[in-house]
Amino acid sequence: MASTAAAPQASWSDLFYGRNGLRSIALGGGVALHAVNIYIVTTILPTVVQEIGGLAYYAWNTTLFVVASIVGSAVSARAIDTMGPRLTYLLALVGFSLGTVGCALAPSMPVLLAGRTVQGLSGGVLFALSYALIRVVFDSRLWPRAMALVSGMWGVATLGGPAIGGIFAQGGHWRLAFWVMLPVALLLALIVATQFRGKEAGAAETGRLPIVSIALLVLSVLAISVASLSQSLVWNACGIAVGLIIGGLIARIDTRSSAKLLPSGAYSLSAQLGVIYAIMSLLAAGLTTEIFVPYFLQVIHGLTPLAAGYMTAAMAGGWTVASLYSAGSNDARAHRLIRISPVVVTIALATLAAAIPITTWHNPAIAIVVYCIALACVGFGIGLSWPHLLTRVFAVAAPGEETLASASITTVQLYATALSAALAGVIANGAGLTSPGGVAGAQGAALALFASFSIAPALAILLSARVKR
Repeated sequence: MASTAAAPQASWSDLFYGRNGLRSIALGGGVALHAVNIYIVTTILPTVVQEIGGLAYYAWNTTLFVVASIVGSAVSARAIDTMGPRLTYLLALVGFSLGTVGCALAPSMPVLLAGRTVQGLSGGVLFALSYALIRVVFDSRLWPRAMALVSGMWGVATLGGPAIGGIFAQGGHWRLAFWVMLPVALLLALIVATQFRGKEAGAAETGRLPIVSIALLVLSVLAISVASLSQSLVWNACGIAVGLIIGGLIARIDTRSSAKLLPSGAYSLSAQLGVIYAIMSLLAAGLTTEIFVPYFLQVIHGLTPLAAGYMTAAMAGGWTVASLYSAGSNDARAHRLIRISPVVVTIALATLAAAIPITTWHNPAIAIVVYCIALACVGFGIGLSWPHLLTRVFAVAAPGEETLASASITTVQLYATALSAALAGVIANGAGLTSPGGVAGAQGAALALFASFSIAPALAILLSARVKR
């Protein structure tokens, strides 16, 4: 197991020296595949809806994908213990490929959603695997760099995802955007097969799976998602209430259970782990608004799928730049960045709420610049603190729960994303996305979505004051 003793700050060359380099490529590759897939689908989805319909289920593409990812991330630690990292990784790649084929062949939205669910389940394993093994295979002094590297894979997604999706969407061949991911998955499988051996990085046994907590977690998200399909605000509110009640029940059950979904202290704001998880969740919620950005830019401002895709990817690009920039910070500077981070995100989302619905810009070029800066700042604000929040999760975990804590990072992030995506669907549909629809509907949805979601990082500002050095 990696050492947790105090050590000097590591450099990037240390992370890529010798066998560390091979491990870094293997761990980063799964995140890259998962992230590129997300941005491909985000870019092509408006075109997909035009061909096979299903606008009311627009947010479900993210909701079901992320819900399935939660399940995948929750079982990943157990899978690693049982099968070892290599077989776990390879099986996840097989599942991801099967889901991708289903999406490529989808004749209707329900079939596409089924394929996205399979993709999400496998992608959750790939995502969690990378985080879970960082603590095991690297010395503690390399953790911030390794976390930044994993975050940096989203930068790969910002370059590849919108380009692949935009080019094929504009040419009317969106299905090919799915097919091109299969050779990448095959190449990654070859790398993993040669770089991992059985259980060489295995951790302590994680015990029984928290099946009840996982099932309730999925139900809490689906309750809100189902409510988002109704045009009645009463049903929308009921769905949100049911989802939040189930979320509270999860905390109650998981705290008392011997088979835990999250480590001790995760549900309490009086514990450092609970504060850190809460800040992570609120910041992740702000980023979830990106699922509707391509639609808003194409419908309200008439941008092409390629242009809208790249502008949306500015969020992840900002996250990557900030993560790489902040990774080498000492503890005092990292603490300041955690305080600054939610402030930047709040201002950026408020700017988008005011600017995106406007169609009367005298100079369209200025509008594009404003949108790009605001979108990038959402991700940049998150990236300033993200590597340091994750490192603190490792540091404050209770003795004996280090593996559970590292694996649960992905569970917390994905649950926050899924819950936020479901809420985004409720807000967007309730604000007119589908009725009246069109430009007016998109304008109303954009204003309501960005304005309401700016509340999340604003709450994180208050919580950041409770993070200890």
